[in-house]
Amino acid sequence: MTGHRRVERTRRLALPFRFLFVIAVLSLGGGVLFAATGGLGKAAEAIGSTFSGFVADLTATPLPSTQPLSESTTPLLDEPAEPYTNQPTIDLVGSIPDELVGAGKGRIRVYVALGDQDPGVVTQIPVGRTSRFIVPGVTLIEGTNAFTATIVGPGGESDPSPVVTYVFDATKPRITLASPKDGAVVNAKSVQVVGQTQPRSQLRVRNATTGASSIGQADASGHFSVILAIGDGTNDIGITAVDPAGNENHLVLAVRYGSGALGASLSGSASQVKLSSLPALTQLTVVVSDPDGRPLEGARVTFSLTVPNVSAITSPTLETGGDGTATWSTLIPRGAKTGQVSATVIVQTSQYGQTTDRMVMTIVK
Repeated sequence: MTGHRRVERTRRLALPFRFLFVIAVLSLGGGVLFAATGGLGKAAEAIGSTFSGFVADLTATPLPSTQPLSESTTPLLDEPAEPYTNQPTIDLVGSIPDELVGAGKGRIRVYVALGDQDPGVVTQIPVGRTSRFIVPGVTLIEGTNAFTATIVGPGGESDPSPVVTYVFDATKPRITLASPKDGAVVNAKSVQVVGQTQPRSQLRVRNATTGASSIGQADASGHFSVILAIGDGTNDIGITAVDPAGNENHLVLAVRYGSGALGASLSGSASQVKLSSLPALTQLTVVVSDPDGRPLEGARVTFSLTVPNVSAITSPTLETGGDGTATWSTLIPRGAKTGQVSATVIVQTSQYGQTTDRMVMTIVK
C-alpha cells in the first residue's frame, strides 16, 4: 500500500494580524532612525498608542444605530360614525403601520384633551401582532373629549395621530313648541308642529287619537317643522325628540279639529208645546263661533218662526255678545194648529260671511 506523504504546512498569521505585524516592523525601523536624535522614546510611545487603538477599533462589538421615529410611524384612530354619545365609556379603535407590527417593538400611547385643556396621557398598550388595535373601556368626561395616539419605541415618540373627537352628552334635549298651542283649534285636516330643540335631533310626532304619525329632523340651529294629520274632535298629540347622543324627551298637547267655517247652533226652550196652553212663550238661542271655533262677538242675528195656521214671526236684528250668543223670546199665538213649528236663525258677519241653522218644535193636543 502506498502511503500519503505528509505535507508540512507553515503556520501563518491571520490576515488582520499580518497587517499589524507589517505596521509594527515599519514603525520599528523608523524608531531606529530616530534613535540618534533622541526621538526613539516618542516614536515608541506613538507606536504603542496607535497599535492599541487600532486593535480596540478592530475588535470592538458594533452598537446598533437608533433611528428617530418619523411621520410614517404615526398611528391612526378610527373616526366614530356619530361623535355624540350618552355612553360613559367607549372603545377606541385604530391602526399602526405594518412595519411596526410584532411583539416588543413599541407601545401605543393614547392622549385626551378635555375642552380647551392640553392633552394628557390616558393609557398605553403594547404593539400587537396585527396592524389593528383596540383600547377598550376608555372613560369619557361630560363635554368634548379629543383623542390622539402616538407610537413610543427605541427611537423616541412619533408625531400624534389626527384628532378624533367624542362628545359625552347625557342630558335630555329641551323641546320648545312655537305652534300649535295646547288646546288650539285647527281648521284643517293636518296640523304643522313647529318648534326648537337640540340641533340634529330626530323628531317623532304621533296622534294618539287617530294613530297617525310623522317624523322629521331638527336642522343645524335646532329648528323643526313636522306636519301631522288630525281627525274630528280632540286629538292627543305626542312629540318625541331624540338628540344625536341618543337622549330622549317628550311633550304632549291636544288640538281640536275645527270646521273651518262660520258656525251657528240654534236651540229652543222646549221641543213640544200643548195646543191647550196657547198662547205659549218660547225662547230661541243661537251660539255663533268663528272658523277657529271661538265664540264670535258682534255677529248680526235674525230669528224666525213658521207656525201652522199662523203668519211667519220674525225677530228684529240682534247681535251676539262676548260669549257668542244671542237670545230671542216670542209667543206662539192662540189659533195655531197642531203640527211642526219651524225655527230658523240667519247669522251675518262682515268678516266670515253668513250662515244659518234650523230646529223643529211640535204643537201637540
